[in-house]
Amino acid sequence: MADTEAARLTNQPHETRARLRALAMDLSWSWREVRRRPFQMLDIRAWEATRHSPLGTLAATDDDRLKSLAAGAAFMGALDAAEADAGAMPAPHPFIAGQSVAYYCSEYALHESLAQYAGGLGVLAGDHLKQASDLGMPLCAVGLLYGHGYYRQELDEVGRTRVGLPHIDRATLPIQPTGVVIACPIGRRQVHAQVWRMRVGRINLYLLDADLARNRPEDRELTLGLYRGDPLLRLRQQVLLGVGGAMALHALGERPTVHHLNEGHAAFASIELLRRAREANPEGTCDEWLDSVRAQVVFTTHTPVPAGHDRYQHADVLRELGPTTRAAGLTAKALASLGREHSGNAEEPFCMTVLALRTCRACNGVAALHGEVSREMWKDIEWGNQPPVAISSITNGVHVPTWCDPVASAFWRDQCRIDTAANTVAGQGWDRAEQVDRAALWSLRSMLRSRLVQFVRERCSKSALSRGEGAAGALRASQLLRDDALTIGFARRFATYKRAPLIFHDVDRLAAILTSADRPVQIIFAGKAHPRDLGGQAYAQRVFEMTRDPRLEGRVALLEDYDMEIGRLLTSGADLWLNNPIRPMEASGTSGMKPPLAGGMNLSILDGWWPEGFDGRNGWAPSPAPEGADADATDAHDANELYRLLESEIVPMFWDRTGGGLPTEWLDRSAHSAATVPPRFGTVRMLAEYSRVYGILGE
Repeated sequence: MADTEAARLTNQPHETRARLRALAMDLSWSWREVRRRPFQMLDIRAWEATRHSPLGTLAATDDDRLKSLAAGAAFMGALDAAEADAGAMPAPHPFIAGQSVAYYCSEYALHESLAQYAGGLGVLAGDHLKQASDLGMPLCAVGLLYGHGYYRQELDEVGRTRVGLPHIDRATLPIQPTGVVIACPIGRRQVHAQVWRMRVGRINLYLLDADLARNRPEDRELTLGLYRGDPLLRLRQQVLLGVGGAMALHALGERPTVHHLNEGHAAFASIELLRRAREANPEGTCDEWLDSVRAQVVFTTHTPVPAGHDRYQHADVLRELGPTTRAAGLTAKALASLGREHSGNAEEPFCMTVLALRTCRACNGVAALHGEVSREMWKDIEWGNQPPVAISSITNGVHVPTWCDPVASAFWRDQCRIDTAANTVAGQGWDRAEQVDRAALWSLRSMLRSRLVQFVRERCSKSALSRGEGAAGALRASQLLRDDALTIGFARRFATYKRAPLIFHDVDRLAAILTSADRPVQIIFAGKAHPRDLGGQAYAQRVFEMTRDPRLEGRVALLEDYDMEIGRLLTSGADLWLNNPIRPMEASGTSGMKPPLAGGMNLSILDGWWPEGFDGRNGWAPSPAPEGADADATDAHDANELYRLLESEIVPMFWDRTGGGLPTEWLDRSAHSAATVPPRFGTVRMLAEYSRVYGILGE
């Protein structure tokens, strides 16, 4: 008996570790709080140090700690609850049997501990997969596994961007080998790629890894990092993503009836599908093979600016894609006609978006306005004997369980019986937010704002130490901001068209708004530019300089290294979400859909999704600049509109405490924002629309 008990105690930490590892290997913990709880209990310091990585935290926990935890009811209860939640998946929605989707994207933002994303495209892709899992959609996905992911941003003592390339420990990634290695033809050689599987709930995400000893050094770089290197490296990455991605799915036994290209990066998948169509019907014609491809492919475009679409010299495309092109029965001229807007113009480069448009049966922009912009942008494409593809729009949405803070989710459930995890818009019950108790809503807002302020102080103190500012710098950072001030959030890529520094157009006027003795306001920025976007980096430096401007008295903060954790804290903690792009250059801008989940509101230019969401009472929209105004005049007009709204409406409304110490009118708008934005701009609605385009939705 004693020997049996001793054996049980000896095996206990190993069994507990195995149970935890099984939980960690399914990324549903990234949106199911109950499944994260046991890992937080392991070692909260390791949890924070690993950017909330379950496997990283587990690796940092020794057997003695596991044995001690397993002896307590609290930890074992949390582990049991996590496993029970993982085993209680809702029934899938009805989809047509035999129909399935393959989703291609160059980046996936699933969690801050998985640095496989750069920005909004990846966030949208990650949310798409999570909602597909919740719905039980027959979908798999494919992408690339990046060795160091995107870069980590640091700012030096004057605010210049320093690019850090982190090493990602594969042992802490929730990936499993599939046993499949493909040989993707790129140029005159075969590039081998191992295929890994990442479980996102019910969804399999397959990631290609070319960092193999059997590849040449330059080919191993294809999956080293995201959006790096020269155009030729990017072109080869896109061959691997498109051609290699389609090959990998086939080798894995996936037989999708729909191939969804999320942005033009994966458009070469159509050429591999063409090769496969020819192989299946060798007696057919090229037009017949193309018709077969078009019947399978749908395409989402995200870029409203012509310069943002990938273009390459035709000779480079023909060389790198040559083996697949020849096997698909395409001549050099035929390939050119698929990728050029005007097939007869030999000077025109090859465009990935044009290839996707010419080889799909359906295309959509990501907001109604973006659909209009895209139709205008591509109206001059020559289609030959092919009918043009109508570009529609499916407005992006956000995955509510990911972006609604657990505290806010509990609040809405307890106060209004709103189920933030429901898989139907009607089932969520957001309309009931209008009746929420205003005092309780104010307590929620105050708590989330205070938490954000504390987080910003801690992060900025650490950044000050890393820049060599010593204890004095850390102390200054720890005194930034106020818990009770109207807090404005701005977090997104520092692309120049997003105009991060616009609010500083007139610093003295802004200072009068921010530093009011009885109505203080503060702004928290986060974001980073592409490593080669010097203009965007200059914008980040301008914001950094404003954090040091004595006129603003510590009312402006800038967080380094924008990631999903910062995004969640900012969108839940900010009272007001600022968005001021140059219209109509914001394709969608999903970050603004997130603050209403926690009672926040938007102050946004009428661009992207906001023209569809703004109803006059759930936020604010500056009046548009006069038509035909130049860039300087537009900036001046838009900045003055921001100041006007802040001075005359927003700040007074926030600080008017006539309702028994509460800002009653502000809270009425806040409740209306929660009632009107989440039901229309969630991924439940978005995937219902995609399902109809896919043709997989049952009756």
